[in-house]
Amino acid sequence: MLARQRIHELVHEYGHDVLEHERMRIEKHCYQHGAVTTFEHSVRVACLAVYFADRLHLWRFIDLRSLVRAALLHDYFLYDWHYDGDGTHKLHGFTHPRRALTNALEDFDLNPVERNSILRHMFPLTPIPPRYIEGYLVTMADKISATRETFSMARFSKPALAPVPERLVITDSTKKAA
Repeated sequence: MLARQRIHELVHEYGHDVLEHERMRIEKHCYQHGAVTTFEHSVRVACLAVYFADRLHLWRFIDLRSLVRAALLHDYFLYDWHYDGDGTHKLHGFTHPRRALTNALEDFDLNPVERNSILRHMFPLTPIPPRYIEGYLVTMADKISATRETFSMARFSKPALAPVPERLVITDSTKKAA
């Protein structure tokens, strides 16, 4: 069985390109659940998904690189869904998987396992389940992490985050220019 340190090492080994990507820094400026940023949540989901793969003895049945990358990118929607005065994120729980996949495809080459795992990670909130074991591991890790983060007492004393640096802000006009 893998130790916590080894799980972190595997996440960094297989996900270094995602973790080091410039647009991933946007996630450090947005809260996801409670007092946990989207970046921290994504790393937690990746670590927990690897933990489950290890404890369930699934190594022969999964692609570890795909599992880690899908977990790190599952919430790659790159906006703060808590603060949107025009209501465009009202259905965030239902719509963010497609937005995360669209953004991830702009920045990374994804295989079918990674694509499906990102798109289907909100099952059963969204009706179609993941096609691959990696997707189920990401989904399970996401639900457990989100629940723990949401009900943490730290949510009542979270510090204000610095705004997203202007050069990283994504708007409709920057997408059209690209």
